[in-house]
Amino acid sequence: MKYTTTASLAATLLAMQASASAMPPPIKRAALSASPVPQPPENPTNRVADDPAAQQLGQALFFDPNLSSTRDVSCATCHDPARAFGDGKAVAEGLQTGTVNTPTILGTAHHRWLFLDGRADTLWSQALGPIENDLEMGGARTDVVRYVASTPHLARAFTEVFGSLPDVSDEARFPEGARPGTPQWDAMTEQDRAAVTRSFVNLGKSIEAYERLLQPGESDFDRWVASIRNEARDDSILGEAAVRGFTLFAGDAGCMRCHFGPMLSDLEFHDLGIPPRDPAAPPMQGRGGGYSKLRASEFRADGPWSDAAESSKARRAAAARIGPEHWGAIRTPTLRNVAHTAPYMHAGQFATLSEVLQFYNTLDGQVRRHSHAEAVLVPLNLSDAQLADLETFVRTLSGDPPADALRHPPEGFGISEP
Repeated sequence: MKYTTTASLAATLLAMQASASAMPPPIKRAALSASPVPQPPENPTNRVADDPAAQQLGQALFFDPNLSSTRDVSCATCHDPARAFGDGKAVAEGLQTGTVNTPTILGTAHHRWLFLDGRADTLWSQALGPIENDLEMGGARTDVVRYVASTPHLARAFTEVFGSLPDVSDEARFPEGARPGTPQWDAMTEQDRAAVTRSFVNLGKSIEAYERLLQPGESDFDRWVASIRNEARDDSILGEAAVRGFTLFAGDAGCMRCHFGPMLSDLEFHDLGIPPRDPAAPPMQGRGGGYSKLRASEFRADGPWSDAAESSKARRAAAARIGPEHWGAIRTPTLRNVAHTAPYMHAGQFATLSEVLQFYNTLDGQVRRHSHAEAVLVPLNLSDAQLADLETFVRTLSGDPPADALRHPPEGFGISEP
């Protein structure tokens, strides 16, 4: 006699129920539109974006604390592979305590705008920002290039991808701590500044090449959607509560107004009036301030260091415009792996997913900073059981982690684990 376990019987019954109950067409379309996650779009502004040698160099740089001024902070300090490439803190902590929550970089190659305020328009330009930010790594262009040039494994890898590094050994000519805005930088010749910046930019392009490999892994949600696509819908993959949660997510709760597509994000900016973590702190300028920084950046997609300044990607950034409604607007985060990226919101205001959903349910504490604030939100007024179903669903968006080889420094570079 063949025995059936309670768990397998329950799965069989759920599958039978799913086949017997038709999914409403709008809900089915929403599910199919949100999975699977495709390969990252091409980035013509970085000619080595998918070069294996650049990927390995970028991985080494990502885990290397010697890019920081104190030589003890790396990209992986805040983007910890063990925490879905976040840090589990309310706000980032590098050399100093920052002001915003650290977003995951899983899937960040799909983003049109980088940083929470959109002040970068390519992943390579984003990678350069923290290196010279005093709150984060506090490095300087000449020091970083000199370190790479004097480190055999890094210098050899760099030369393989980009050609020779400039000779920056003369500290009188290439002063320690030289970066834009410092007297040391101003004392250098224009030609020397360009040589250093070109190498510095190429380091960022290598880091992008590595980060493009960090895709969100397949989740239970993706496996469920695959069963729908194959006309063999199997609700036992998610469970009844999560299926009800997705029906709410894609239907009455209206979550897909902003959280749609494979990244479960519109990749744009909204001011939701989230109550501040510190009421005494100045409000974040959001997209309004970020756009000004983007236009002033030498590292724009249409700038002098781009490998395709006339590409459609570059033109889109050049054509972007903002209005009063963008002040305070923050980029919509991806919901993939959201169960592993607490705390939540741009300054870590909410410790749990339950708190996030409760805010959306009531909008208690919402702050209206100006008359152009986001108007899309209305209280959900869901029951506790419905909120629980929504939370159960979003937890199914956690996917398999990247390959183990991508979650550690590459071999052969002499870089220790962070």
